[in-house]
Amino acid sequence: MVKIRIGSIGLGRLGLTHAENIANKIRHTELAALCDMDEKRLHETADRLGVVNRYTTFEEMIAQKDLDAVVLVSPSGLHTKQIVAALDAGKHVFSEKPLGVTVAECKEAEKAVEDHPEKVFMLGFMRRFDESYQYAHKKVAAGEIGKPVLFRAYSQDPEKFIEGGIAFAAHSGGEFLDMAVHDIDLARWFTGSEPETVYAIGGCYAHPEFGKYHDGDNVSCLMKFRNDTMVYLFAGRTAPHGYNVETEIIGTKGILRIANVPQKNLVEILDNHGVRKECSENFLERFDSAYVREMQEFVDCIIAGRKPEVTVYDGARVLEIAYKCKEAFESGELLKF
Repeated sequence: MVKIRIGSIGLGRLGLTHAENIANKIRHTELAALCDMDEKRLHETADRLGVVNRYTTFEEMIAQKDLDAVVLVSPSGLHTKQIVAALDAGKHVFSEKPLGVTVAECKEAEKAVEDHPEKVFMLGFMRRFDESYQYAHKKVAAGEIGKPVLFRAYSQDPEKFIEGGIAFAAHSGGEFLDMAVHDIDLARWFTGSEPETVYAIGGCYAHPEFGKYHDGDNVSCLMKFRNDTMVYLFAGRTAPHGYNVETEIIGTKGILRIANVPQKNLVEILDNHGVRKECSENFLERFDSAYVREMQEFVDCIIAGRKPEVTVYDGARVLEIAYKCKEAFESGELLKF
């Protein structure tokens, strides 16, 4: 079986996870190159994973002729430029979200993908590859809960990591862009529809530092989709109990709840605090298997010569919706799409 030789850029938390997965868990692959500006981190990681080719610039890495594909886990503002450059260099591309940081950048990425139809492009909406979400999606698609009436999604980061959120606030684009994009993608995926109107509220309930960026520490929005489904999204940075992602789909004949009681595993702890279940610490832990499954799908698409379900257009559309949610939050008005 052919091996897909992959170069990966970015060795932050998620970048390191992707690199380790490619090196150890993804079938029919070889982690053939690593790229990061931090030379100490680059060499330590490459030594540990047995990667010979090491680069401190993206341009050097994509010039490596025997690379089949690249994985982008670089800063958000570089994604579009690197997508275009990698496709022009003849590489298949997997990019973490977001596709770009502006709608104009997303359109540029769309054109680049369209100009290279022979190449596989995939965007990292990993929740679509979580086993529970896939199971629920099949039930909705099969009509088992009837017509969807309401899609509700919560994404909450732990309060104990708030300092990181504050430090990143100037560059995050706000909670709807930073935290709610996965929920927006799931809403489109589950309903098979697009938003028609949006109203958003929220505020700085515990951390006024977000206010100077026209953002909040907890925000929400209500959207009406074209097929009349109600979509409610909540994004918060102050969860006291841990990382919490939960979703509910209410239909005319049934209800599906995914992670309604957030928990790390199926273990119950009985001690002097009572009876309790532990929560996941962060997104890497909660979606550990989903990150493996999505990268395997990217590789399988290259080998089979087919295109993934998650497309460049999904990335562009989600960003457009997130910006409209942000605009509704800042204006306090009901907005049309």
